[in-house]
Order: sequence, then structure tokens, then C-alpha cells
Amino acid sequence: MASAPQKHQIRRQRLSEALTARLRKYIIDHDLKPGDPLPTEREMVERFGVSHTVVREATKALDFLGIIDAAPRRGMVLDNFDFDRVSEYFGFHFALSDYPKDKLLKSRSVIETGALPYTMEAMRQDPSLYPKLQKLAQAAPDVDSVDDRWIEYDIAFHRGLVEASGLAPLASLCDLLQAFFHKFRTAMGDVHKGQEAHSQIVEALHAGRLDVATGLLRSHFEFYERNASP
Repeated sequence: MASAPQKHQIRRQRLSEALTARLRKYIIDHDLKPGDPLPTEREMVERFGVSHTVVREATKALDFLGIIDAAPRRGMVLDNFDFDRVSEYFGFHFALSDYPKDKLLKSRSVIETGALPYTMEAMRQDPSLYPKLQKLAQAAPDVDSVDDRWIEYDIAFHRGLVEASGLAPLASLCDLLQAFFHKFRTAMGDVHKGQEAHSQIVEALHAGRLDVATGLLRSHFEFYERNASP
């Protein structure tokens, strides 16, 4: 049974989480933009009926995520949201947790295959993207089996493929799923075939063959699905 101090801590934590949710709603309801001020700590205490401690814990959590920016004398304002910062911490959570591999597979498939049409169009408009992506595809380390160097190469290629689409949020989501590469390292198969497939995907996009590029990318996921342990 929890002691009195523990019960107090749990209750305070729940109040902090509830206030965080209410502050998010407040930001949306008032259509706040980066730089717009939020209520002061005293105003939050009066408006939401919580203690100063709860307000500080809730705003500290939002500050940590880069949603608000708190500064002495200036008070709290809505920050310029940094998707990369959030995805970095959420990706760390995936790496630590035993998140279902099939959901990581499906999420990665949706993001990467969904980005391909935009990457192909970007390559058509910007010819410099083709050699850049081929350079990424051919930068595989000289190894015969999957190791940390190969995983970093694989991450860089797939990130570059999505980043070339010009859709920055998708590139950040791709970073979020970096845990995928580490959880599936034993199912990555022949590294030489992997590099060859990367080059073929880029060539297909360069030739305007979206169907071929999509098929090659999906074959990656199907291989993982067949060979990854539960």
C-alpha cells in the first residue's frame, strides 16, 4: 500500500498531467502562435484551480518538449515548435521499450512509400538530388554482415530518401523510427543485396518508375516481416 507521501506524489502527478492537457487545449482554443504569451503562473493557479507546484511541473514538461518557452521577467510564451527535438526523445522511448515490431514495420512502410511520389517529383525538378541519393546509396561500409556501421548507413539512406521529398515532418517521423533498424538488425539479410536495392530504388525514381521503386521498397519490409523474430 502506498504511503501518504507517495499518494500525494501520485495525485500531484495526475494533476500535472491534467493541467498539461488543459494548457494544450488553451493554446489551440486561443489560436496562439509562436511568441504569443501564455497566462502567468498566478493566472494559471486561479484559472485552473491548482497549486503553484502543479503549474510549475506542467509547464516544465511543455518547456522540455519545446512547446513553450519560459524566461525570467518575460514570462511564458509559445515556442517555435521543433519536430526534430520531439522525435529525438520519442525515438529514444521506442529504443528502450518493447514496442511491437509489426507496428514499427507498418509505420515505416506508410511513411517511406508515401514519401516516394514526392521524392520522385523533387528529383524531376532538382537534378542535383539524383547524384546525392546515389551517393548515399553507394556509401555502404565494406562489411559482410550487419553491424553498427551498416545500420548507420541504412538509416542515412532511408532518411535521405524521405528528406528529399521536401516534407520535413515526414523526415522527422523517419528519425522517430530509427529504433526500427536496431530492433530488426538480425533480419536485415545480405548487406550487398541491401545496397543494390538502395541503388535500384534511386534509379527507378530517376527514371520516373514509381511502381518499381515502391515495389522494391516494399520488398524490404516483406523480408523483415518474414525473418524478424516476434
